[in-house]
Amino acid sequence: MAEFVELWVYLSSTPLFGLSATLAVYVLVHAAYDRLGRAPWANPVLWSVVALAAILLATRTPYPTYFAGAQFVHVLLGPAVVALAWPLWLRRAEIRRRGPALLAAALAGGAAAGGSAVALGWALGLPPEVLRSLAPKSVTAPVAMGIAERIGGVPALAAVMAVLTGMVGALSAKYLFDRLGVGAWAVRGFALGTASHGIGAARALQVDPDAGAYAGIALGLQVLLASLLMPLVARWIAG
Repeated sequence: MAEFVELWVYLSSTPLFGLSATLAVYVLVHAAYDRLGRAPWANPVLWSVVALAAILLATRTPYPTYFAGAQFVHVLLGPAVVALAWPLWLRRAEIRRRGPALLAAALAGGAAAGGSAVALGWALGLPPEVLRSLAPKSVTAPVAMGIAERIGGVPALAAVMAVLTGMVGALSAKYLFDRLGVGAWAVRGFALGTASHGIGAARALQVDPDAGAYAGIALGLQVLLASLLMPLVARWIAG
């Protein structure tokens, strides 16, 4: 028993702990996700976060100690996003043909996502800096943080709202699409990528290749359009 305690103390204070815990938890949670028929409520991202948070609290492991190891997985986020281009390349002729319609849908979807959040926050009397943090909620978290900082919001709050938005979309989209009678996988994927960025795109990829491809292009369009237009809109409103 003493040897096990010594081993645990050693592992919990080295980068090996964060890396091992992240990989082990995700493998177990994803196995459960598969056994449950990939139900939306069993989303592996959600339950991995819950499980890892519980482990860190139970072991009293500081987050910087955990992240010292988890950052090795975090580095792979960039290549994973770039890999979303492969399904788009396979459908390049189809996407080129639908380009104007996809751009118009991205503009409308992004305006609805950001505008509805700001309007609701304004109706509730939230402070201006919070409203500016809500605007980029449907853009992937790193970009949302940069946009929020540029338009006078709170980057950390923008990141939290982006992650929450992604999780809500990934968990609820199937039921909402079924209720609305939306059956086309391309439409489902594009809507999910528009509203719920990377987390939504990951869910779409797990469900159907076409949904994943269109979620990926929606994610990319939202990043591009939001980065260009939100600072301009914020400056116009302020001026």
